[in-house]
Amino acid sequence: MNDLSNPPSHGDAPRPPRQRKPDWIRVRAPVSEGYNETRKLMRELNLNTVCEEAACPNIGECWTKKHATVMILGDVCTRACAFCNVKTGMPRPVDPLEPEHTAIAAAKMGLEHIVITSVDRDDLPDGGAGQFVKVIEALRRNTPDTTIEILTPDFRGKMRAAVEAICEAGPDVYNHNLETVPRLYPTIRPGARYYASLRLLEEVKRHDPMIFTKSGVMLGLGEQRLEVHQVMDDMRSAEVDFITMGQYLQPTPKHAKVDEFVTPKAFDAYGSIARAKGFLQVASSPLTRSSYHAGDDFAEMKAARAERLAKQAAKKNA
Repeated sequence: MNDLSNPPSHGDAPRPPRQRKPDWIRVRAPVSEGYNETRKLMRELNLNTVCEEAACPNIGECWTKKHATVMILGDVCTRACAFCNVKTGMPRPVDPLEPEHTAIAAAKMGLEHIVITSVDRDDLPDGGAGQFVKVIEALRRNTPDTTIEILTPDFRGKMRAAVEAICEAGPDVYNHNLETVPRLYPTIRPGARYYASLRLLEEVKRHDPMIFTKSGVMLGLGEQRLEVHQVMDDMRSAEVDFITMGQYLQPTPKHAKVDEFVTPKAFDAYGSIARAKGFLQVASSPLTRSSYHAGDDFAEMKAARAERLAKQAAKKNA
């Protein structure tokens, strides 16, 4: 397997020039006391974060506020997606202390809302679903007031059993990202299947309609506007509640190139269309990521559902 953490040497051959980022997606380097405290806590508890592993541009802002997305099941992925900066290779054994350490981190950080994600673990019989269950259970025991959002892989070949087990554990939000439009899957997300990911989101709602579902796409990979609209329609057909749309950024020269830097105005237009299609919550901006402002977005989504249900009840009784 390719190891994305160790790009091959090209001798004296010059690297291709990195694309210059527009002003609207430049962020300051993280230097705050809160950032350092969050980093220290993650190291003490031997926890990985997608903030670091995926080189998220919002890490400075989020860690300053002591918000971090914990990445369970190690830091080595069994797949090699063309957009992702997480290492690829043979993962280490699952850490049995990870669930309790995650709960300790949530308690020490005083989190009202926590996001848990993972690498792909195609090597495990359950794809890693059991570890998600254990983490959710540990959080419920230790920080019962913390709302829980999970961002899972597709559990290729094990999806139905994995989704059923995780839904039984009772997360508040189940996120699984489609990442891009179907046409680009062979080059951008070759280890996954677009319609299998849609079925996963449908399966969550089938098992428990009250679990909020969420999915996201990256823009700037060469997708067409109407293709993005179709992805929105597919998500709504699967009853997805929350869509996130953000700018793809090339992690290293080895990864897929940015085809276009989508303007903030274009992101606003996509967001307006998504709201018109009936999503409860929409986050659409160049710096939007799956877990960016997740706690605030969850509160707004919960309120939006309550308002929609109240209107439906009033209409029924009229």
